[in-house]
Amino acid sequence: MDALSRRGFLAGTGAVSLAGLLTGCRAFGLTGADGGGSGERAGDGARNVTLGFIALTDFAALAVAEINGYFAERDLNVLVRKETSWATTRDNLQSGEIDGAHCLYSMPLSVACGIGGNGARDMRIAMMLNNNGQAISLTHEHFPDVGYGDIDAAAEVLRRLSSPTLAMTFPGGTHDLWIEYWLKAMGLDPRTDVTLETTPPPEMVANAERGEMVAYCVGEPWPGVTVSRDIGRTHLATQDLWTHHPEKALVVNQRFSEERQDVLRDVMGAILQASAWLDDLDNRAQAAELISPQDWVNAPVEDIESRLLGAYDFGDGTTGQFDATQMMYHSEGFVNLPRKSHALWALAQYQRFGYLNEAPDYSMVDELMLTDLYHEVAEAEGLEIPDDDMEPFEVVLDGVTFDPHNPDEEAARP
Repeated sequence: MDALSRRGFLAGTGAVSLAGLLTGCRAFGLTGADGGGSGERAGDGARNVTLGFIALTDFAALAVAEINGYFAERDLNVLVRKETSWATTRDNLQSGEIDGAHCLYSMPLSVACGIGGNGARDMRIAMMLNNNGQAISLTHEHFPDVGYGDIDAAAEVLRRLSSPTLAMTFPGGTHDLWIEYWLKAMGLDPRTDVTLETTPPPEMVANAERGEMVAYCVGEPWPGVTVSRDIGRTHLATQDLWTHHPEKALVVNQRFSEERQDVLRDVMGAILQASAWLDDLDNRAQAAELISPQDWVNAPVEDIESRLLGAYDFGDGTTGQFDATQMMYHSEGFVNLPRKSHALWALAQYQRFGYLNEAPDYSMVDELMLTDLYHEVAEAEGLEIPDDDMEPFEVVLDGVTFDPHNPDEEAARP
């Protein structure tokens, strides 16, 4: 049972040594913290792949696929390099500087709609990397008496403040979707009642400490760091907004998806192996230690590990335990299927939130999502493919069921 339901709020394969892992990081040039990879890669250039990531816990499958040797087993030479923001990730995907990236699943949709980019349809969602594991944080300074999941109390504070500044990480990205959905559930208009700013994930906590925003949505480990540094509290884990919601995806540029599809298949297969390794909870302490260093996520091991294991200190004097609803990377393949219904939901929100004045071209999901390719890869890996795509699903925060066959109904909701 998830922490929020249990506490009564809101009605309605083998491990490898850390030393070996870190040695692998250096050998494969995975420690470039300046946004560029380091080191030269030998071998067939046609098998070279560059993948970007942002300093967030949910990028871990890319690191594990490299360090555990899953990429190498498939004769891939993969460089995993650190990007500075979602905007630079977008630019580097579109320019071809990187082939793919750990990315907000809705970024290609946002860019195609002209919200978070130039309107191009040149990025592809190949597979999902995780679900759950983000959070809306409130600063102690402005919300000293608002407890976990107390939506009414949070709304009351926001209404008292004059155009309060909130932050997310990319216009039309997942963190933007979660915080704007939360605002709508409180009866607030994200376009007029608050000021929404864009902040790169690794900068979020420092900006909050400087008083630049009163609340924000970002992925782990930064909500956990917010609590451990006594800057604020976790007001809502996103799995309590929409249980098992889609989050990050492997997003690739059009050229990679069309001209080197055999290589992409192998990249996806290796990431599926890594995702399964990460979902063995006995491996999660080791995973936290692996991605903690400065060249990777640059956050304390304990802040990463506790939330990976579902143990949350909410920062308001209470704690909660998420079991199988914390950040998940695989769930026997349930996580990794890119669902068209989830893309349709995001597109509907763009109109509902006021980003778009009219309905988007919902047919773009067929162009931007490599669902058929994922099916091929999953079948080759011996995974069962979920059959729930295009079925209605519930967003638990406000108890609303979304029908992917009628996205206009969702878009028209107040």
